[in-house]
Amino acid sequence: MAKEQLQVLNALDVAKTQWYHFTAIVIAGMGFFTDAYDLFCISLVTKLLGRLYYYDGSDNPGSLPSNVSSAINGVAFCGTLAGQLFFGWLGDKMGRKRVYGMTLMLMVICSLASGLSFGKDPKSVIVTLCFFRFWLGFGIGGDYPLSATIMSEYANKKTRGAFIAAVFAMQGFGILAGGMVAIIVSSIFKGLYPALAFQFDHVGSTVPEADYVWRIILMFGALPALATYYWRMKMPETARYTALVAKNAKQAASDMSKVLEVVIEAEEEKIEQQETGGGNDFGLFSREFVKRHGLHLVGTAITWFLLDIAYYSQNLFQKDIFTAIGWIPPAKTMNAIEEVYKIARAQTLIALCSTVPGYWFTVALIDRVGRFSIQLMGFFFMTVFMFALAIPYHHWTLEGNQIGFVVMYSLTFFFANFGPNATTFVVPAEIFPARLRSTCHGISAAAGKAGAMVGAFGFVYAENGIGIRNTLIIMAVVNVCGFFFTFLVPESKGKSLEEMSGEAEGDQQAVDNNVV
Repeated sequence: MAKEQLQVLNALDVAKTQWYHFTAIVIAGMGFFTDAYDLFCISLVTKLLGRLYYYDGSDNPGSLPSNVSSAINGVAFCGTLAGQLFFGWLGDKMGRKRVYGMTLMLMVICSLASGLSFGKDPKSVIVTLCFFRFWLGFGIGGDYPLSATIMSEYANKKTRGAFIAAVFAMQGFGILAGGMVAIIVSSIFKGLYPALAFQFDHVGSTVPEADYVWRIILMFGALPALATYYWRMKMPETARYTALVAKNAKQAASDMSKVLEVVIEAEEEKIEQQETGGGNDFGLFSREFVKRHGLHLVGTAITWFLLDIAYYSQNLFQKDIFTAIGWIPPAKTMNAIEEVYKIARAQTLIALCSTVPGYWFTVALIDRVGRFSIQLMGFFFMTVFMFALAIPYHHWTLEGNQIGFVVMYSLTFFFANFGPNATTFVVPAEIFPARLRSTCHGISAAAGKAGAMVGAFGFVYAENGIGIRNTLIIMAVVNVCGFFFTFLVPESKGKSLEEMSGEAEGDQQAVDNNVV
């Protein structure tokens, strides 16, 4: 079988780790850096928006109505879901590279535009923000299937899991950067425009200049994406797309000869053999696809859906949980800019101690331990720590116990990232055929974003309706379901993409037909 694999694909599979692998990780990963920055920095500024635009003259600082809060947090997810499906499909139709630049420019333009608003009244500010965040999400959505597919198709067999996970791990740095930019910007404004706490001066505690703080934080997300645009445009199309989908072996060999710095034969006759052999040209909605990959797609989509319900509700509402247990002081005791600073500091600490290390544990171990084991272990420990937080919840709210709560809460993040948050991204890029790979990854990722929307919209109402303790119990149960659905997902460690997708069988069948 291996003899019949195209030489260009075999060269990629057995290539030693080279400089181009690392440049590909950074170029693909910068999209995820921006994605995470944009999606998570909004949670830092929602309290400030409430103070600026929704103060009603009462004895409490202004806060966003729950429907507005849900819209701001959730609208980017709606865009992301649509973008994952659309650009995933387009990446298989037009090629990964051609679509890759579009998603990045959309992210840059909408990052900048979401910091602008047409008008000063609350309605126009929120409507503008939601509009641009939807399209920002649309661009971000495209980055999921394209970055994963490009990295999986560029990587070698031995370290492919680590490379795809490293692209995803750039999210950790994006979350960290969001927190750090917020800390720096709020510190500068706090120094330039000092103000009393809300309890001493209701109106004066929110200085007019605070309006610039949230805009600068949001607009900063455009810079890293803009920095990598040129390099994205210089990347050649992946050899697997050019050879297996566009059927242009000559171009694939030429592109990869430059990248790998070796001489590769074009082998156009093998492409012709595959075309005449057939047996491997089924579509997404065919019976053959359902037979070969139907359960795999159900497994990748549902595990991602269940993970994101818990993961995103945890991430977006850290500040509410920290306030509830007293880790962030009551809003009345701070001015508006100070509140941004305190929330950013708490979230950055969590990211630094648990989120970022979790991602890199996955990168280090995924090709040794395997995707399946890491995902099972992650869901298991997330369940354990969620129950440990929820069942004695009252104990954690008592004075002196907050540090214990934060440590346990951090561990749920650690095992999400050294677990299903990374593996649900890696596996769909490895187990489907090249011509459907981007589409199937997009479908799986969109299922995840549907879970994120359930988390983002549902948490607001669950927290108010049934309380944080019961909400944490629900999240633990969701993780139990994720554990069991993991059994539908195959292990792809150490196998070539063609072995996993069954395309290798198609190649062999084509050769056999020609021999006969």
